[in-house]
Amino acid sequence: MAEEKHYMTVAGKEKLEKELEFLKTERRKEIVERIKVARSFGDLSENSEYDSAKEEQAFVEGRIVQIEKMIRNAVIIEEDHTNTTTVSLGKTVSFKELPDGDKEEYTIVGRAEADPLDGKISNDSPMAQSLIGKSIGDVVTVTTPGGDMEVEILEVK
Repeated sequence: MAEEKHYMTVAGKEKLEKELEFLKTERRKEIVERIKVARSFGDLSENSEYDSAKEEQAFVEGRIVQIEKMIRNAVIIEEDHTNTTTVSLGKTVSFKELPDGDKEEYTIVGRAEADPLDGKISNDSPMAQSLIGKSIGDVVTVTTPGGDMEVEILEVK
């Protein structure tokens, strides 16, 4: 079975690589130290500090495996400065909601980089799926958990 591809920008991959380095070099050491201290408290069967440190260790190790897999299967989104009319992965799209005219702008990135509060939406999101392949001036119906909405694409960069 082929592993899932993880679409990301060069900056997104670098961010994951930095997180991985931090987890492997610093975070692991901190957790090992917490476990040592917790063991010194005695009986491990009733030691909440030890349990907490072991849970955190499991979480961090899981995150390390997850990041390594994402980096290994990374597909870098190439910047295409020539096409500024069609929405695609890696593009920033501005649109207005119809009929009220509220304007929004999002960059369409891979799932690994998605951060809606920072204006980055996953290419798997209903919004991105509805916009990809459309052009400036197109009116698009986006199906969201809150219901359908119509948007008009204003700009692609």
